[in-house]
Amino acid sequence: MADWDLLVIGGGAGGMGAARAGVAKGKRVLLVQDGEIGGDCTFTGCVPSKALIAAAARHELFAKAMVGVREAIAEVAAAETADVFRSEGVTVIEGRARFVGLREIAIEGEGRHVARRVVIATGARPFVPPIPGLADVEVLTSDNIFDLESRPLSLAVLGGGPIGCELAQAFARLGTQVTLLEAGPRLLPREEPEASQVVEAALAADGVRLMTNTKVVGAEARRVSGAVRLKVAGGEELSADRVLVAVGRRATTSGLGLEQIGVELDRRGFIQTDDALRTTAKGVFAVGDVAGKLQLTHAADHMARIAVGNAFGRWRKRRFDPERVPWVTFTDPEVARVGLSEADAAARSSKAKVAWVPMSEVDRAVAERRTEGFVKLVFSPRRFLGNLAGGRVSGATIVSPGAGELIHEPALAVSTSMFAARLALAVHAYPTRATAVRKAAGQLFLEVDGRRARPAEK
Repeated sequence: MADWDLLVIGGGAGGMGAARAGVAKGKRVLLVQDGEIGGDCTFTGCVPSKALIAAAARHELFAKAMVGVREAIAEVAAAETADVFRSEGVTVIEGRARFVGLREIAIEGEGRHVARRVVIATGARPFVPPIPGLADVEVLTSDNIFDLESRPLSLAVLGGGPIGCELAQAFARLGTQVTLLEAGPRLLPREEPEASQVVEAALAADGVRLMTNTKVVGAEARRVSGAVRLKVAGGEELSADRVLVAVGRRATTSGLGLEQIGVELDRRGFIQTDDALRTTAKGVFAVGDVAGKLQLTHAADHMARIAVGNAFGRWRKRRFDPERVPWVTFTDPEVARVGLSEADAAARSSKAKVAWVPMSEVDRAVAERRTEGFVKLVFSPRRFLGNLAGGRVSGATIVSPGAGELIHEPALAVSTSMFAARLALAVHAYPTRATAVRKAAGQLFLEVDGRRARPAEK
């Protein structure tokens, strides 16, 4: 007999979402968390980084900014404690779980527990690459950068993805001399090339030194000054007081005993799941960062609710579709994206189309004198119906102040496979930046401000 209907391992966004979904279904739920509930997002990710970004935009002094960061963490964490979950009907054990059998775990000091279904939500941790000498340097990562007591005079950031770009800009605005090094040809390589161009210009305007196509091949900590010297391919060297490593994350799976129950990992070390979020072990699911699909807080919560529904559902399984999940890079301007890129859409169909509206032609942006950025919508033909009524909205990228708020209308359109005509006919309040979304959709049917939708290109 099982002790629990649902066992959740990990108390971050995915684990919290799974536990609450289980209780909502009337199940007996055990949540096991090694450390404080809330996970990376609350303590080392979304909450502190956005608090720091906002403080930097207000040009606060570093000490005041960090006080605000810690206050934000404390306020959010207060709603996610073990006692809060216990009050909601979840049994919480603080400890480290290890599988000793299929859907059976051992917790030191807490014995063994058997469950009908298991959701693994142990998250991921920053990856520090094996660069010669870097192991001897006290590097910063997203896990410890918010513990800084004083502002570094200079900072080298390794990695031009969302975390690297966000923190590089924030520290530059706080007065630090920042150098951002990216091995690839452009920042934000997962975004549209035009988005990368806008962000690169914005960071440069804030004083960030950008070094793309730059591979770090060595590091050395200076004993006397405490500075770090980095060597890049080609022989150039540079020094910085501190180094922030933001080149990716690795799944947290060590010590779980996954090999005992036949849970397989993919080639990157993340737990392998199908699109119903089932692992290779019967009755065991994986959600959130540890599953390696989309490392986003809201994606983890969404995956958790799908997994729990599938765990106890008898009929048709729900599928997790990453193309329906929006994501945002919180630079200034922000970069928001959902669905297919132009190149992805063109690769899937020769009939895909793209519409583009620069923010320089949006009256609200002109009035605010913040005209950098654009709205880009991607349209794909429907099955059987082709491009009737403009086809369906299959993707969007918005670069603008507040893009993270603007992306949700296109996200709704993508998730519902909305006819493009519906988006073009929806009345948008004037003057708002959102009018650019309607203008872009309208380009499928007539010329708008001298533009019409064009065929998508690979």
